Amino acid sequence: MVLAKPLTGKNGMVLLGEGTELTERWIERIRDMDVEGIFVDGPSEQSITLDEALARLEERFETVRDKPHMGLIKKVVRNHIEKLYR
Repeated sequence: MVLAKPLTGKNGMVLLGEGTELTERWIERIRDMDVEGIFVDGPSEQSITLDEALARLEERFETVRDKPHMGLIKKVVRNHIEKLYR
């Protein structure tokens, strides 16, 4: 996955540029940033099942389950994932 648009902070400063590959390291850092959302380029065909995608989502958010704002992000991501499989 790569960023389709630059990731900016609340002050408008670019935190990550368009085209940045979202490695595990960057994903972890983004989780710690106070951002409203990101735009990601990705393949049009899914390489894993919906169940696997949702299981991976659960894994990624396991360590932040006590942070309400991360729960909102997780919900948005889950909705997005589900739409990809329709």
